[in-house]
Amino acid sequence: MMRKKVLVLIFFGLFSTSGTLMAQTEPEDIAMVNDEFENAFYESLLQKGIENYDKAIISLEKCLKLQPNNATIYSELGRNYLAQKDYKRAYESFEKATIIDPKNKWFWVGMYDVCYETRDFNQAIVIVKKLVEFKKEYKEELVSLYMNTQQFDMALDLINELNDKVGKLELRDNYKAQILRDPKYQSAERNNLIEQIKKNPKIEANYTALIYLYNENNQKEKAQEVAKKLEAEIPSSDFAQVNLFKMHVENNDAVNVIKSMNLVLASPKIDTKIKHRILNEFLLFVNDKPQYDGDLEKAISYFDNDKEVPVAKEIGKFYHTKKQWDRAIHNYEIHLRKNPEDIEAILLLFEAYMEKGQFDAMARKSEEMMQLYPTQPQFYYYNGLANNQLKSYKKAKDALETGMDFLVDDIALEINFNIQLGETYNGLGDMKKKEQYFSKAEKLLKQKK
Repeated sequence: MMRKKVLVLIFFGLFSTSGTLMAQTEPEDIAMVNDEFENAFYESLLQKGIENYDKAIISLEKCLKLQPNNATIYSELGRNYLAQKDYKRAYESFEKATIIDPKNKWFWVGMYDVCYETRDFNQAIVIVKKLVEFKKEYKEELVSLYMNTQQFDMALDLINELNDKVGKLELRDNYKAQILRDPKYQSAERNNLIEQIKKNPKIEANYTALIYLYNENNQKEKAQEVAKKLEAEIPSSDFAQVNLFKMHVENNDAVNVIKSMNLVLASPKIDTKIKHRILNEFLLFVNDKPQYDGDLEKAISYFDNDKEVPVAKEIGKFYHTKKQWDRAIHNYEIHLRKNPEDIEAILLLFEAYMEKGQFDAMARKSEEMMQLYPTQPQFYYYNGLANNQLKSYKKAKDALETGMDFLVDDIALEINFNIQLGETYNGLGDMKKKEQYFSKAEKLLKQKK
């Protein structure tokens, strides 16, 4: 009796299709048929539950003999055949269920499941279009199916429709980016974006997407027109400034270059990679314009908390390679205020000091580093070199002789130590030791070759 209570709701739907067939049958016969049907169907559920699909199918076939037009039985057969990976019979069973009862969504879902399992995406599209009539959300599935079947024009149209009606989705955005790598779809997308801007002039994303497409196709003037329109419609837009920055650079309009750059670098909306690109372009723009060094320093300050790229140090290196020593020194010093233990930057700074002849600064900084890193021979070397140049030979001697004790397998540095010690003893008037160190340096040079 408990079993029959559990199945009451299931059988309500099952028996509704057979009412007409039994209308003229004796009550005793109806009860017998109902019991037989109920037992067979219950048995099929039991067998399916323990994954004994063959026996479940046998029980369902008994049900069909009693109720040959019962859509639910065909659907259950489909589920069992699908579990057995008998895809042909599974599809046929679900299809028969939809013919009997086309308004039951789950029968169509069964057909879709078979198509998905067999990767028959073209047929799946046909079925999902039917499922969309039941539930609009199936359009998301339709987008993926269009992508799988490379029907990119259909996918793009549907993506734009969904973006417009229900808002953007990351997966759709990724699909769209994939489609738009092919130039043949870009024209349709440009037209779509132009139309979207006309309809919704306050949506920033449409402008930025259109600017991107124009830039990708080297249509800079059109990109700039859209950027100006964006700035006019949404004055607070930071994205407009990215493209306007480029325009101002091309026009050599320094005032507006700096204005646009500062707006971009201060914006929390704009990706760090874009900001780095803007800074690099500004660096090239002011390369021969030292009057804008203050603006460059301000731009660098926006990256103070950048954990990935030491911006001031990299700009220092940029000027280092161009032998613009003052600017290299300035940027290394900015970097070292926040990163005082960056040994590479310190050694680059010493090189720049040496090239500029700033030996007082080198002596002070190397003395400080000798205290912090008492076993780093490079700092003793630069201290000795600086004090030699400053004619403080006693200080040079102490630093160089101490530093030599920390040298390990670095012939190039050992050569430099010996040269500087030769200079030191020359300054101290000890010609014998001067020749001794110069001779040792010469031997090491030959050994290095």
